[in-house]
Amino acid sequence: MEIRKTPLEGVVEIYPRVFKDDRGYFLETYRKDFFKKHELITDWKQDNQSFSEKGIVRGLHFQKGEFAQAKLARVIIGKVLDVVVDLRKGSPTLGKYHAVVLDAEHQNMLYIPEGFAHGFAVYEDAVFSYKCSNLYHKESEGGIIWNDKELGIEWGVPTPILSEKDKNWPTLGQFITESEGGL
Repeated sequence: MEIRKTPLEGVVEIYPRVFKDDRGYFLETYRKDFFKKHELITDWKQDNQSFSEKGIVRGLHFQKGEFAQAKLARVIIGKVLDVVVDLRKGSPTLGKYHAVVLDAEHQNMLYIPEGFAHGFAVYEDAVFSYKCSNLYHKESEGGIIWNDKELGIEWGVPTPILSEKDKNWPTLGQFITESEGGL
């Protein structure tokens, strides 16, 4: 596996070695010793998987307080633009985002520490999978509106399909004011 740092402290892109032959391919999607060596979470509590059709945007979501989650995201089938926004109080990159295309061809992954909002735009019908360091807790869920002008995220989806919940999250500015400076 290869790790590539991003401009956001703690967020890393992971590129596993993919072994291909005429039968298909093999890769390791998680190795505890590798994660420990790079000081990444190794104690995962929940695995999630979703299917989304091309054009869907999900997010930007987070869990707060004692239910905050680190995530390890990957795409099993298809292609998405995966986006994280730094919401950590006092962080020099508070309110900044990082985006990377995750796809089944490259099998790349994104490691997201606690304190980030997360979302993705579906470029090709996709099966999206992610590990979580904590269990989902509905009352601890929060979000930032996907099309916040202050963030200026270029999602690459001309007419996004969104859930009602994702259409109604606060802006980054509203969140920072209401949370007294972030997570």
